[in-house]
Amino acid sequence: MKGLILVSLLLLAACGRGVPDSARIVVAGDSVMAWNRGDGASVADVLEARLGEPVGDVSLPLARVLGGVGPLNIPTQLEGVRAERVVLTGGANDLRGGCDCTNCAPVLDRLISEDGAEGAIPALVASLRAGGSRVIWADYYTSPNYAGTACERPYRVLEARLGRMAAARDGVTLVDMDEVFRPDDLSLFASDRTHPSAKGSARIAGLIAPLLRR
Repeated sequence: MKGLILVSLLLLAACGRGVPDSARIVVAGDSVMAWNRGDGASVADVLEARLGEPVGDVSLPLARVLGGVGPLNIPTQLEGVRAERVVLTGGANDLRGGCDCTNCAPVLDRLISEDGAEGAIPALVASLRAGGSRVIWADYYTSPNYAGTACERPYRVLEARLGRMAAARDGVTLVDMDEVFRPDDLSLFASDRTHPSAKGSARIAGLIAPLLRR
């Protein structure tokens, strides 16, 4: 069954939006970015409509910063990508698969150190900056499934570390999806109460779009 799911995801990646030659903006990351793509309502779809220009999209459900095969690895998604702006998120699947919400320090440290200077996420961001891309990292919203539980804490730690990274690096901006999401507004969430609804994806795009205008 797991093999079938992986094949299905790889096929989704192959028939996804991809990166048009003329795109100066590319979206990458996990299911928060990829959700609603089949309905033409993903974050990248809405950004493209709002900005009136091509937007690439290499995001994929289940993608991780650490591990993952092929496009299920977020750094691999961005190999060879040269874009003026890269919008991405990541880390949720690493935390979900690598800790139980109460013992997440080892995974968090591998993702990004306490000072925001070391780890897989800063390494990815440094690589993108070295290639000339400016980076917008979108920090996760709080979903109804996690609100008020112990699982909120690792994401708060991740957010704080991402903030330190962004503050110390030129050309890196952190945006917080909690600015436009509320866990008690179920209209923003898909039926699984975790991923964004089409309205939720539009909220994320609305938060990011002003940072991408020429």
